[in-house]
Amino acid sequence: MFTEQGPTVRELAVQALSSIEHGYDLLAPKFDHTPYRTPDRVLDAVTDEVRRLGPFGTGLDVCCGTGAGVGVLRQLCRERVVGVDFSAGMLAEARAAFPPEGERPVAERPVAEPPAAEEPAGEAPVAEGPAVDWVRADARSLPFAPAFDLALSFGAFGHFLPAERFGLFAEVYGSLRPGGQFAFPIGAPPPVGSRAYWSLLGFDAAMRVRNALWRPRFVMYYRSFRLGDVLEDLTRAGFVVRLMPLTGLGRRPDGSPRARLVVATRE
Repeated sequence: MFTEQGPTVRELAVQALSSIEHGYDLLAPKFDHTPYRTPDRVLDAVTDEVRRLGPFGTGLDVCCGTGAGVGVLRQLCRERVVGVDFSAGMLAEARAAFPPEGERPVAERPVAEPPAAEEPAGEAPVAEGPAVDWVRADARSLPFAPAFDLALSFGAFGHFLPAERFGLFAEVYGSLRPGGQFAFPIGAPPPVGSRAYWSLLGFDAAMRVRNALWRPRFVMYYRSFRLGDVLEDLTRAGFVVRLMPLTGLGRRPDGSPRARLVVATRE
């Protein structure tokens, strides 16, 4: 991550000693040049699976960050997409990445083509995609009525303590219309004793020590989002839940999927 475009070691250290909100405000301009951004292959795999569940009119990206999930929703929703995050810095980057049609830089605007000889009478112009809006809010207190057909979230759940998870899911439930679906990917846990296992364990241990010694806290735990607990909290929040393998991300040596898509439906 320590590339020319990415954050320096010093910048990451300052971020790590800040609150979650201020830390992400600091990291935002370089966030997309770090491994923390959800990889495109994960976004593509989720897009392919969720498309089968549609069609969708309106979509919500919960904890949208710089807007990677909004890019997915724009491919899946026809009418309106909303990204919500509590970091003003991340929302500023997201707005810059998805400017309104009238504000797009000249280089991004489609090249004009010669007009057709005659337009068929009454034919509507081709839409440019759903409208995109940005809302600054805490996901633990979402300011939405039941207005969305689809909610997605990528890579944000480590910022919520296990005791907060049910409340977070209940807020998403309350933002969906009846029949609306809340979907997010969850990876298979790494094998015990593997390099990835020890890396995640070491990171979580370091974060716990940091939070015991320093204020404000920076909540980011990779090992606290266990599938069984997640399914239980979703069910308690009122969802009907099913799992779909993310086939685009491959399988482990034992044949099980490397990642699954959790699909929680408000009935």
